[in-house]
Amino acid sequence: MVGKILSEPARSLSERAAPRLPYLDGLNPEQLQAVEALDGPVLVLAGAGTGKTRVLTTRIAHLLGTRRAHPQRILAVTFTNKAAREMKERVGLLTGGVVEGMPWLGTFHSIGVKILRRHAELVDLKSNFTILDTDDQIRLLKQLIAAENIDEKRWPARQLANLIDGWKNRGIVPDKVRDGEAFAFANGRGAALYKAYQQRLKELNAADFGDLLLECLRLFQMAPDVLKEYHDRFTYIMVDEYQDTNVAQYLWLRLLAQGSGNICCVGDDDQSIYGWRGAEVDNILRFENDFPGAKVIRLERNYRSTANILAAASGLIAHNEGRLGKTLHSEGEDGEKVRLKGVWDDEEEARMVGEEIEQLQRDKHSLDEIAVLVRASFQMRVFEDRFLTLGIDYRVIGGPRFYERQEIKDAIAYFEVTMNGANDLKFERIINTPKRGIGQVTVKFLHNHAKSRGISLMQAAREIIETEELKPRARGQVRDVVAHFDRWRGLVDSTPHTELAEQILDESGYTAMWQADKSVQAHSRLENLKELVRFMGDFENMAGFLEHVSLVMDTETQDDGQKVNLMTLHAAKGLEFESVFLPGWEEGLFPHQRHLDEAGKAGLEEERRLAYVGITRAKKRAMISFAQNRRIHALWQTAIPSRFIDELPEAHIEIDEEAESYAGMGPSRFNTYEDAFDAAYDTPGWKRAQKSWQSTPHVKKAPKTIEGELVASSTGAKSEFKLDERIFHQKFGYGRISFIDGNKLTVEFEKAGQKKVLDTFVERH
Repeated sequence: MVGKILSEPARSLSERAAPRLPYLDGLNPEQLQAVEALDGPVLVLAGAGTGKTRVLTTRIAHLLGTRRAHPQRILAVTFTNKAAREMKERVGLLTGGVVEGMPWLGTFHSIGVKILRRHAELVDLKSNFTILDTDDQIRLLKQLIAAENIDEKRWPARQLANLIDGWKNRGIVPDKVRDGEAFAFANGRGAALYKAYQQRLKELNAADFGDLLLECLRLFQMAPDVLKEYHDRFTYIMVDEYQDTNVAQYLWLRLLAQGSGNICCVGDDDQSIYGWRGAEVDNILRFENDFPGAKVIRLERNYRSTANILAAASGLIAHNEGRLGKTLHSEGEDGEKVRLKGVWDDEEEARMVGEEIEQLQRDKHSLDEIAVLVRASFQMRVFEDRFLTLGIDYRVIGGPRFYERQEIKDAIAYFEVTMNGANDLKFERIINTPKRGIGQVTVKFLHNHAKSRGISLMQAAREIIETEELKPRARGQVRDVVAHFDRWRGLVDSTPHTELAEQILDESGYTAMWQADKSVQAHSRLENLKELVRFMGDFENMAGFLEHVSLVMDTETQDDGQKVNLMTLHAAKGLEFESVFLPGWEEGLFPHQRHLDEAGKAGLEEERRLAYVGITRAKKRAMISFAQNRRIHALWQTAIPSRFIDELPEAHIEIDEEAESYAGMGPSRFNTYEDAFDAAYDTPGWKRAQKSWQSTPHVKKAPKTIEGELVASSTGAKSEFKLDERIFHQKFGYGRISFIDGNKLTVEFEKAGQKKVLDTFVERH
C-alpha cells in the first residue's frame, strides 16, 4: 500500500471539538480524513468527480474554524485565476467571508509577484518592475537576435522564447544550460542569448512570466533570511492540481514547505495531461520520497459518473505503470455501457454523431449537457459543418470556431483575392501577412490613391508600382504581391483547386511562417490549414468552396440558448456533461503519433491519461468512435483502431455491429494491423461503406482518391510496384516490398516493421 492511510476517523479532531462544525456535514469518510489531517505532509489522491475542490475549501475552512491558523498564515496555491476565485467564494460561504483576509490565496504567478515586489532589490529589480507579455518578449528577443547578426528567419525569436520558457519552467538559469540544449538554437548560441535576454530584462526593470518563479527560487537560495521569513509566515500550505506542477513550481513549493512541514497537495496522477507545457507527473509520484512520513489519502468515491463509465475508465488507466493506483467506484446505478462504434470515414463519423444528438434532442436532452471531445483541433471542422447543416447550435470551448481561426481566415483571404482582386478587405488583411515590409504608411498610401481614383486596392497597387511615390523596397514588395496574385489567378482554370490552394499558401510564404513558428499552437495551425485544403476537395472548384464558407460564416449564432460543446480533450479537463462523444480513436491520431515519437513510453502514458480524462467527463453516457479511413494531411490513410480501445474492459463496453465489421473483431477484438486490414474487405460493413461512399458527391468527382482504392481492391487490380522496390509511406516511412497481392503490398518498413498497405498510399523512392 502506498502511503499511510488515516484509519481512525472515530478519534478525529472534529469529533473531539464541540460542538460539531456544520461544514463537515455531508463529507464521506475519506473526504473527512483529508480535511482533518492537518499536521505534516498530506497527499490527497482525488480521482475524477470525487469532490477534491470541496475537500480543499473545507480544509481551509476547518483551519480557520478551529483557529489552527490565522488567514494570513495560510498559503493556498492554484493554477488559474478562475480556480482561485472559485476557491475564495466557496471558502467565503463556509466561513462567513473571512476569506477576504487571506492575501496568500492565488495562483503560482500572482503569489510569486507579491513575493518579488517585496524583495525586488535582492534580484536586481525595483519593486515597480514591469511584467512582459508574450509580444513584448518576442520583440525584445528579436532585437537581441538582430544584434548578434543571426538570421531571424532561420532562427525565429518565437523558437528562442519557447526554449527560454522551457528552461525557466525547469528552474534552469543561463549558466546552467547544458551545451547540448544550447545547440538547439543558432548552433549553440542559445545559452548566450538567454543570458543576454536576462541582463536586458534587468536593465528594463522587467520580468517575464517564467521569472516570477525562477527569480523567487534565486531569491530563496541567495537570501536564507528571506526564506526563513516565509517559513515563519506560512504555517499551512495547500496546493491544488499538484500533478500539473512543473519543476520550478515543485522546487518553489519544496523550499517553502521546509518550514512548518504542513503541506497538503491535492491532485490526480491519472489526470496529468500537460507534459507538453512542462508539467511533471513525477512530482506527484515521488511525494512520499520528498516528504517522509507523508499520509496518502485516496478519494475514490465518484459523484459524477455511472458505474459502467467509471469501470471502463478505470480498466483503461490501469494499463499505465507510472501511477500510484486507485480505483474509482460509484454508489449509483450501473447505467449504460460505454458504446463503441466504427465508421467508414470522418464524414460518416460526423453524420453519426449529429444523428445521435438529434435523437437526444427529441428525448428532451439539454444541448448544454452534450460534448464532443476531439484529440486534435483540425477534427472540429467536419463536426462544425455537420452541426451547421443540421441546424444544431454549438460552441467551441477553449478557442474560436474553425472558420474564425486566424490561420483559416488568412488562408481564405488569399483564396478570395485570387478569385476576386477587388476584395479590398481581404487584400488588406494579407498584404503584409506574412511580414513583407509593407507597413501602415504604404497601406494608407494605397487607400488614398484607391479612393481618389475610385478603384480597388489591387488596382491602386498596380498603378503605384509603375511610379516612384513609394520607397524602392516597399514598391518592390507590393510588385511581388501583385505578381503572385496575377499568376495564381491565371492558374484557376487549369490547375486543380486543391493543388492551387497549396501552391498559394506555399508561394506566399504563409505555410513557411507557421513552420518557422516553434510554439505548440503552430503545429495545430498547420494541421488546420491541411484540413482546410483537404475539405476543399469536396467541392467542384475554389469558387464553390468559397461560397460554402460565406454561407457558413453568415450563419447567425445567438449567445443565449442551449448549445452542444465542442472542444479538445485538453480543454475538457475539469468539466462534466451528461453525454460525451469521443471520436477519432485511431492509432496515430489517438494516441497522437507526434507525442509518441517525442516522448516514447511517457508520451503513451500521458495519451492514455488523456483518454481517461475524456471518458470520465461523461455522467450518464459515453460513445467512442473510430474511422476505417481518415484523411491526414490531405492524404487518405487506412486507419486502425486505437490500442486504447483494446484496453477497455469488455464487460463495460457495448460494441456496435459496424465496429466489429470495420475493426475485424476476433478473439482479442482488435487484432494486428494485417487482420484489421483484411477483415475490412470481407464483412457486410465493407459493402455498406463502399455503397455509401460511391454515392457521395466528392467520390464521384475524385475517382483517383479513395474510390479508386475501393475499386482496385475489389477487382484484383495489379500493382505497378515490384518486389524489393524501395518505397515511402506517409505514416510508416521507408521500406521495401516483400510481397504483392493485387494492389495490396506487404512492406518491410525500416522503423515500423512489416505492414500491409495499399499501393495508392505509397510512392517510389
